[in-house]
Amino acid sequence: MQAGYHTNRAALCGRAAGEPIFSHINHGMRYDVFPLSVPRLSGTEDRLNVLASHALLESCPFRPGDPLWVQGEVRTFNNRSGVGSRLVITLFARELRPGSSEPFNHLELTGAVCKPPILRRTPLGRDICDLMLAVNRRYSRADYLPCIAWGSLAQHCAGLEVGDGVRLEGRLQSRIYQKMVDGVPTERTAFEVSVMHLEPLEQAAASL
Repeated sequence: MQAGYHTNRAALCGRAAGEPIFSHINHGMRYDVFPLSVPRLSGTEDRLNVLASHALLESCPFRPGDPLWVQGEVRTFNNRSGVGSRLVITLFARELRPGSSEPFNHLELTGAVCKPPILRRTPLGRDICDLMLAVNRRYSRADYLPCIAWGSLAQHCAGLEVGDGVRLEGRLQSRIYQKMVDGVPTERTAFEVSVMHLEPLEQAAASL
């Protein structure tokens, strides 16, 4: 795959669902994280974690409930603490500004399929396909993003193979589920990319 086709762009508009809290310090720069609530057309709200530098947050102060526009890229890392989900997904903010009342949630990604797709069917007979997409960063690192496709698009995704390059558009969403921990049901939140459009990378490159 050609490095120029590794794309990771995200734009969201929602409402701050909490105050920023300290996350970590990297190369002397402080980073905080805060939740952003973005409603879907169905009325369900996605609660997404936004990671931003302290300097960026100081340039756009806000309070919980304020509308915010965030642009950046989706980042992942493995949580080895044993607490919460193993794969942690955040939106790394590169731009932050006051938003409007109109919600927005859009991702554009290019990368490679890194696990065999899994096609399954809901009890109501609707096809679903789970994908894991590897999207390269600079410095030989990559983000591994779980993606989900529905219906006829799910059938198309099921035909992909490990190593296939794809370009997709979709939205970042959250999903609450129950997990048994020491025999006790525990509520967890999973994050995934809901795929709206997908095409082979060669086809996407030809259209540029």
